[in-house]
Amino acid sequence: MLSTKKRSEEITVTVPANRSTRRALLAAGSALPLVALVGHRGAAAQFNLKFATGQDPTHPINTRVAEALARIREATNGQVNIRLFPANQLGSDTDLLSQVRSGGIDFLNLSTSILATFVPVTGIVNTGFAFVDYEAVWKAMDGALGQYIRAQIDRAGIVSVSMLYDNGFRQITTSTKPITTPADLSGLKLRVPPAPMLTSLFKALGAGPASINFNEVYSALQTKVVEGQENPLAIIATARIYEVQKFCSMTGHVWDGYCFLANRRSWTALPPDVQAIAIREFDRSALDERADIARLNDTLRQDLTAKGLVFNDVNRDLFRTALTRTSFYTDWKARYGETAWGLLEQTTGRLG
Repeated sequence: MLSTKKRSEEITVTVPANRSTRRALLAAGSALPLVALVGHRGAAAQFNLKFATGQDPTHPINTRVAEALARIREATNGQVNIRLFPANQLGSDTDLLSQVRSGGIDFLNLSTSILATFVPVTGIVNTGFAFVDYEAVWKAMDGALGQYIRAQIDRAGIVSVSMLYDNGFRQITTSTKPITTPADLSGLKLRVPPAPMLTSLFKALGAGPASINFNEVYSALQTKVVEGQENPLAIIATARIYEVQKFCSMTGHVWDGYCFLANRRSWTALPPDVQAIAIREFDRSALDERADIARLNDTLRQDLTAKGLVFNDVNRDLFRTALTRTSFYTDWKARYGETAWGLLEQTTGRLG
């Protein structure tokens, strides 16, 4: 077993004392270099690995991943050195998925909506207007449905190494008009990630969804290739979407999570005690990141309003009712099968 002797070196992130909680969270991420977590001084690490994310360095996901990687290095006495590459430095989300499968990178943080292109059942968590709040989300994700999804990821040849992190409830932003009813989506050119569930959802509601990788979203909005996009508030803030959009409609149409994935060969090469350390630290950071997003959700609407984004609330029941008049829920139940859909409805109640 690798030694767990405490090291004297520590990575620290300085946050000005007069910053608010939200600004402290974002500043902690931005203080990290784009390629973070070099190894301890002394003997070379036995395992040198790469961890990629698609989120801006200021996003809480990168703050908490960095902390987990530092703890893993310390707990293994510097023998496991995992370098963090945020902000799609190593490729688009779909490129990174290919790389973690082939071994080009060792670890990847990826949203369930994108992972669904490879492991289809992960997209079930993005079912339109299924979850009413976070209590329902975590009941499902930390319960039987989450266990089922992680088992299917493992069966697909990659490894799910932790509990799910929070991407958040997705909201619609537009440059032309606010979205207040399902009818407002008719014909709207809306960017969605390369995710079958989200494409299907907005087609069912009459919009014109366009699949665009996240690293191209800002330019697509800026050049009017699309009129709008949909993302959680934390992404809208850290990616500066508010600079190229005018309205934000609080549709909360789907919840999206982050899966922590590992290349199977890289993972199985780690000794069992190291795997246990990694799981422990990634799970610890998952809970911290969930709390970060919850705090941010309490303040971001006000902050984004100050930056010029105009918010409006919607009656979500109108959208869910509109979906029930289509074959949306019936079609996806048939695709996922009785087992997965049954686990979903244990939390959400009957859909469709």
